[in-house]
Amino acid sequence: MFLALRELRFARARFGLMGAVIVLIAILMVLLSGLSQGLVKDGVSGLQASPASAFAFEKDVQKDSAFTRSSVPVETAETWAAQDGVVDAAPFGLALVNGANQDGTQVDLALIGVEPGSFVDPEAAEGERISSPEGIVVSAHAKEDGVSLGDVVTLEGSEIALTVVGFLDGQHTFGHVDMAYVDLGTWQRANAGIGEGEELPAVKVDQVTSIAVQYDGTPSADQLEAGDKAADTTTMTQKAAYGASPGYTAETMTLQMIQVFLYAICAMVAGAFFTVLTIQRKPEIAVMRAMGASTGYLLRDGLGQAFLLLLGSVGLGIGLGVAAGAGLQGTAMPFALAAGPIVLAAVLLIVLGLIGAAVAIVRIAKVDPLTALGAAR
Repeated sequence: MFLALRELRFARARFGLMGAVIVLIAILMVLLSGLSQGLVKDGVSGLQASPASAFAFEKDVQKDSAFTRSSVPVETAETWAAQDGVVDAAPFGLALVNGANQDGTQVDLALIGVEPGSFVDPEAAEGERISSPEGIVVSAHAKEDGVSLGDVVTLEGSEIALTVVGFLDGQHTFGHVDMAYVDLGTWQRANAGIGEGEELPAVKVDQVTSIAVQYDGTPSADQLEAGDKAADTTTMTQKAAYGASPGYTAETMTLQMIQVFLYAICAMVAGAFFTVLTIQRKPEIAVMRAMGASTGYLLRDGLGQAFLLLLGSVGLGIGLGVAAGAGLQGTAMPFALAAGPIVLAAVLLIVLGLIGAAVAIVRIAKVDPLTALGAAR
């Protein structure tokens, strides 16, 4: 790498400009990765924390809005509980509601109805679990909106008053809204907009959004299909159910598309830079060829140069991106840094940058040693 190292040393401005572009791309990749992870956490963290392996919805329900469109009988849980491989099954209601505490603080909640003591009834990290129809256990994230233990939250429409008896461990959200767990009967009234003492409509009696199913391990497609056939439902695994969260699919696909374009841009920028550089180095390369340097040696020299440039630039960009991202965490922006996606982004930037550089550097193999002797003049 004699020629490569000399060029890196003496053409600092040229390589510095190229490195700066890659640094900016790496910073943007880190920020997009953090934003993507933050949106996922803000959109489906409650489902991710659920012990359910799958959710059984109404048959043929529209899957991208299953949690807001589905309605299944409560007794369907018994049918699912009897299926092979199923450890437990329990009713699971979900509805987006608005409310306010006694101070007038407005709160938006993804109200979850569960049977107290069932496997989807969460343990409270602070306070206590649901023990009465008037109790509500809320995501700890709701504290930032001004909700405290003992607050009385009145739901709009039904005017049901619920006392905050506990907070969950960390953030539990659905569709960017804090999740709150209540007794199943209370949820049915809130979902129907019916207050205490009023009779539920016949179509709402014993109806829930879905059945949460817990398997002993990861359920197979055949197991889910057999359960659907027996219970007349449409079932999605927990991960597949993320797509039923409002905006989840559109948000993640948009960010993924931007990331793909950034990877392509990195490869093209590296390829364009090394194409121009190879053309400019042509006389020096020809001299080395005339002195006996093999094509393989020159290719390794050029790729080594590209690797050093990409490694240093991506490393600096990742470091600056993580520092910038650390300042964004805890703000109103849904942002979360995760080591796995950042490492993957760094590796892809280097690999794709090397591919772009390699396409340009193969021009070295076409350099004629006679050029060094003036044969081209």
